[in-house]
Amino acid sequence: MRQLFTVTLFLLGFVVFAGGGAETPRGASQDSSGDDAGAPSIEPGASLPVPSAGDGGLIDGGISPVRGFSTDFSRSIVPESEILSGGPPKDGIPAIDDPSFVAVESVDWVGENEPVIVVSADGDTHLYPLQILTYHEIVNDTVGETPLAVTYCPLCNTGIVFRREFDGEVLDFGTTGRLRYSNLLMYDRQTETWWQQATGEGVVGLHAARRLELYPVMMLPWGAASSRYADASVLSRDTGHSRSYGTNPYAGYDTATRPFLYQGPSVGTQYNPMARVIQVVVDGEGFAAAYPILAEERVIEERVAGVPVVVLWSEGTASALDSRSIRDGRDVGSANAFRAEIDGEELSFRATDDGFVDEQTGSTWDASGRAIAGPVNGSMLEPLVGIQHFWFSYSAFQTDANR
Repeated sequence: MRQLFTVTLFLLGFVVFAGGGAETPRGASQDSSGDDAGAPSIEPGASLPVPSAGDGGLIDGGISPVRGFSTDFSRSIVPESEILSGGPPKDGIPAIDDPSFVAVESVDWVGENEPVIVVSADGDTHLYPLQILTYHEIVNDTVGETPLAVTYCPLCNTGIVFRREFDGEVLDFGTTGRLRYSNLLMYDRQTETWWQQATGEGVVGLHAARRLELYPVMMLPWGAASSRYADASVLSRDTGHSRSYGTNPYAGYDTATRPFLYQGPSVGTQYNPMARVIQVVVDGEGFAAAYPILAEERVIEERVAGVPVVVLWSEGTASALDSRSIRDGRDVGSANAFRAEIDGEELSFRATDDGFVDEQTGSTWDASGRAIAGPVNGSMLEPLVGIQHFWFSYSAFQTDANR
């Protein structure tokens, strides 16, 4: 099938992107290298390997201690050579620990096409503009009564949400200042375990070889998100930090030919390394679809762990990593994954000029999974875990999952 990945290999190096300047959060240069491992093809319903809660995969001796951390460095599942300095020190990119929010109607500082992360829990919805997350990378939040970590790594374009409840304790997260495969390494302040943001896997410390629980999320343009969730709470620019919110400190990054600060497995050639990919995960199983294919087909349907899944793509979302002003970024569209059923009835979809139509009820739906006309008008599809990546990031971490 066209949306599945068959991988050929080539070696990625590095490119320094334009527009870094004094505000660039990441900036240390590194040497390029890679290996001969390629990312596996993801078939519909294929199992995505998840490490057990035990000590499997621990490396004898761990890694060298890092000053300023109380992490148990004797416990590691990755070699020290894969961990690089991203430039800033521990918490040099400050997480938002006590987020404040404003009403949708009071927001006049987000462009209609700017990307925002949408998270709902317990009847509440929070909207997180990437213009803020780009400068902080982590928001330790509680939506409804659910403690969540909303995370974004600009170098990999990975916007991922995790449950913060772990082993009966609520964790809060900060940035280590380190990267692996260009991806943010987070740490929790309770045990100082280091966690891989792209996968939620503990890689160094007490919880090495364990994983955080993923939480469903959507990425939508502000116009669509603010319309559908008019009563939502919007992450405020009042963060306690002075940043040029609305600007992109990584200007030109996602039109580069190769990623910055990447040192990892070689990556398949069928897509540009910076092409966008959505990885769908249901109960530890999943598939992935590339934006170049989604832009043509607009709808992709699969069955994962017995669940009918539909991915809907729509134009109208600006890249947060293109022009200096995020609202002026080129249109890259957005894709989100949903459970393809309503009231227990499985649905199949086709794209139309007006949105998407399901074959079972004849209702019309928008890209946010809301029925906007027809017999089930007003109904909403349930969002699923959809991890946004650049192609190089998806490839690297799917290879890593099979180590």
